Amino acid sequence: MPVQQRYTPVPGMGRSDSQGYFGGSMSQSGSQGVTMGNGSGYGNHDPFETPVNSLSGQYPTSPTHNGPLPASSRGPRDDSVPQYDPSLPTNSYRGGPPSPTSRMRNSPTTNTFAYENVPSDQYWKEGNVAPVAGYSTDVTPLRKNNRWWKWAIGALFAAIIVGVVVGVAITQIDKSHKSGQGSSADDSSSSSSSGNATSPNMNDPSNFQKDSRLHQSFWGFAYSPIGTQPPYCGATLANVTEDIQLLSQLTTRLRLYGANCNTTALVLQAIQDTKVNMTIWPAIYVDSNETAYEAQVQAISSALTTYGVANVEGVTVGNEYILDTAGSNSNTSAAYDAAVETILSKVTEVKGVLQGLNLGKTLPVGTSDAGSLMSTTLGAGIDYFMANVHPWFGSVPIDQAAAWTGEFFDNFDVSVADISSGTPESYIAETGWPTASMDAKDANDGAGGTAGEASVANLQIFLDTFVCAANQNGTKYFYFEAFDEEWKAAVYGGVEPYWGIFDQYRNLKDITIPVCPQ
Repeated sequence: MPVQQRYTPVPGMGRSDSQGYFGGSMSQSGSQGVTMGNGSGYGNHDPFETPVNSLSGQYPTSPTHNGPLPASSRGPRDDSVPQYDPSLPTNSYRGGPPSPTSRMRNSPTTNTFAYENVPSDQYWKEGNVAPVAGYSTDVTPLRKNNRWWKWAIGALFAAIIVGVVVGVAITQIDKSHKSGQGSSADDSSSSSSSGNATSPNMNDPSNFQKDSRLHQSFWGFAYSPIGTQPPYCGATLANVTEDIQLLSQLTTRLRLYGANCNTTALVLQAIQDTKVNMTIWPAIYVDSNETAYEAQVQAISSALTTYGVANVEGVTVGNEYILDTAGSNSNTSAAYDAAVETILSKVTEVKGVLQGLNLGKTLPVGTSDAGSLMSTTLGAGIDYFMANVHPWFGSVPIDQAAAWTGEFFDNFDVSVADISSGTPESYIAETGWPTASMDAKDANDGAGGTAGEASVANLQIFLDTFVCAANQNGTKYFYFEAFDEEWKAAVYGGVEPYWGIFDQYRNLKDITIPVCPQ
C-alpha cells in the first residue's frame, strides 16, 4: 500500500505578497477548476514505504476483524519504530525506491515518479526483504545450549528472591517514613509538564493525566496510527489509546488516511475507552488494487456496525488518488477526467454500502486530494472535499505562510465548491510546517534566510499566525501533524519525518500551543 500521508505541492504554489487571510489575491480560471502555472512546488512522494515494525500485540489488527476490540486496559505503549540508519543505502529497503535526494527538487512536470500508481499488492514482495534497522524477519532461539539455559534459569530465580527481599525492606522503610511525617502522597494530578503528555491508567483509560501545556485549540488533526501500513500491521490498541489521550487535549476531530490494519476499529475503540469528546472521518485508501479497496470497505463497514456512528462525521474515499493518477498540471485533461470518474464511482459505491448498513444517520462521503485539483466536475458527486495546502512546498516565507494558506484554500477550493452543483463542504486536509531536515539542501523551502527554514521557531510562528486566525474565520482544517515519523527518514530524507508538534516518542517540542476556541 502506498504511503497514506503525502506532502505534495500544489502547482503554482508560490509566494504571496498579500497579508490578508482570505485576501483573494489568486484567481480561478473557468468553472471546471483552476489553471495554474508551472510553479515552484515539487512532488516528493515515493509509492514505497519502509514497513513499520510488526508487533506481536495482543489485539487483532487484520482488516477483516469483526466485533469490538478488547478494552485497552493492558499493555504499555510500544515505541518500536524503525530508526534511520545512515549505514543502510536507501535502495536497500523494501521496494527499492530511488534515492530521495535524486528528485527532491524535481518539478511536477518532470517528477513523473511522484505520480506512478503502483498497485498495493506490489509493495514489499515476500522473498525480497532487505534487512531494515529495528526488524527481524525470523525468530530463532537465543541459545541452543541446554546447559547454558539451565544456568540462566537458576540465575533468574536467584535474582527474583533477592528482589523480593529488597523490595519488602524498602516498602517497610517507606511506610515508616510516611508515618513519621504524618502525610500521604497525592492520589492523582490534574496536570503535568513532563516530557510525555499522558500518564495513562491502564485499568481505566478514561482516567489519564492531563498536560497543562496542551490546549484544545485546533479544529482538527490529521492522524495515522503507527503500524497501519500493510503488510506490516503492527498497530496496538495501547498505542492508539495513548495517542487519543494526547490528541483529545488538542482537538475534538481527526481525519484518518486508510482502513487497513483495523485502523477504524482501533481508533473508535480507543475513543470509547477514553470517553473523550472526539469525532473522526474514517478513510479508504484507493489505488489500483481492488482487493485492498474492497477489504477496506469491509473493514469500515464492520467497524461502523460494531461501534456505531456517534463519533463518525463522514467517510473519505481516496487520498490524492487524482494527483497520483493524473498528475497536477491540468484539471481538464483526459487523465484527470478518468481519475475523477473512478473516485466518483467509488464514492457512489461507498454511499450505497453505508446506506445498506442502516446506521441511523446518513454519513457524508467525500475525497481528499491536492488543493489545486478541485473542480465542479468533482464537486458534483461528492459531499465534501479535503484539500492538502502546504505553504512550505510553495516556497512561502513563514511570515506569509498563514495568509497564503487561507487565500489559496479560499480561492481554489472553497470558491470552486460553492459553484459546484453538489455544493460540497470544504476542508483543509493538511497544512503545517516542518521543524528539521536531514540535510542542508532541503532545510529551506526556497524562500531563503531564516523565513524559509524548517525549524521549531518557524513552526511556532505558523501556529501563532494560522491556528487562531483560521478558527476565527471559520476555516475547517486538519493540522498536519501531531507526531514525527522518524521511519520516513531512510526512505524520503529531507523534512519528511519532522512535521509533528510532538517528536516520535510523543514528547512535545519546544513550542507553546496557542490558546483560542476551535
